[in-house]
Amino acid sequence: MPVPVSALDTAHPPRPGETLDPAALLDCLQPYLPELAGPLVIEQFPAGHSNLTYAITGGGREYVLRRPPFGAEHIRAGHDMQREFRVLSGLYPVYGRVPQPVCYIPAEASPFGAPFYVMTRIRGIILRTSVPEGVVLEADTMRQLSINFMDNLAHLHAVDVTAAGLQDLYRGAGYVRRQVEGWVKRYRAAQTDDVPVIEKVIAWVTARIPEDSAATLIHNDYKYDNVILDPTDITQIRAVLDWEMATVGDPLTDVATALAYWVERDDPPEVHAMSFGLTALPGNLTRTELMARYAEVSRRNLRDMQWHQAFAYFKVAVIVQQIYFRYAKGFTRDERFARMGDMARLFAELAQRVLDGGATG
Repeated sequence: MPVPVSALDTAHPPRPGETLDPAALLDCLQPYLPELAGPLVIEQFPAGHSNLTYAITGGGREYVLRRPPFGAEHIRAGHDMQREFRVLSGLYPVYGRVPQPVCYIPAEASPFGAPFYVMTRIRGIILRTSVPEGVVLEADTMRQLSINFMDNLAHLHAVDVTAAGLQDLYRGAGYVRRQVEGWVKRYRAAQTDDVPVIEKVIAWVTARIPEDSAATLIHNDYKYDNVILDPTDITQIRAVLDWEMATVGDPLTDVATALAYWVERDDPPEVHAMSFGLTALPGNLTRTELMARYAEVSRRNLRDMQWHQAFAYFKVAVIVQQIYFRYAKGFTRDERFARMGDMARLFAELAQRVLDGGATG
């Protein structure tokens, strides 16, 4: 059943300190988008926690602009606009479920001194922390959506990396080890407090690094609020968003990251409080069922998943800590970020639960 227009994902006036100059942006974009006419209407998608995303409307055309957050020069990983634009450019012809990239503007040519890129806007439903207005999410709907969600991840991992022109993203064997080293380094760069549980997790994952299981294209941030759903059939995925951390590496790390974001009905209340989507609604597959579905569709052996799940929770803890670092240092005034320090600690505790042999699905 189609959903009402009010349920579609919408943008709002930009947050204070994160506005863009419409006239200057129009001058910059017209050589690439001559059909774009002023005055531009610039709105901001409010839910993102990393790179900033804006809706650009002018001359009856709609586009989306992505730029790094203010203060991102202090945390460079994950904010490479040119790399994200290139990933989209490679994926669009061979995978399809991505917005069409339009142009990339380097910092030196940018009207606001930061690199950015523009892509087409895909209208649809995004499931965030509350059910969109006018949408009914029955158990059968959520079950089919969660199946399609995991099937799509398996299909993404089957993309021909060479056909997408992204083979140079592969740096050879040792991806998992490089990930451990890189994420520990990122945590140290963004650390604001002494957190003993994070130190214990770092020691455990560092001492037990598994060999790579395969090398495929991976998203690295795959969750409900990074997919656009078809408003005529909410179980169908129209596009996958936020490719800032995509690379070629071990697909089991991608599966584990998706599971780290997946909150279940019986999880503790403090876990529900940081939910990234509506995964706990009746009908959704459990984490164990998601793993089984992925194994069936991908035909991969999900070995070393205890390690991968513990490390995935640690990675999310680092991502959250990086966001909190920007808030603690005054690079953003977004009050949503004030509690991110506690969230980073919670994800570390979830990693500790996994490495202690606790249930994960």
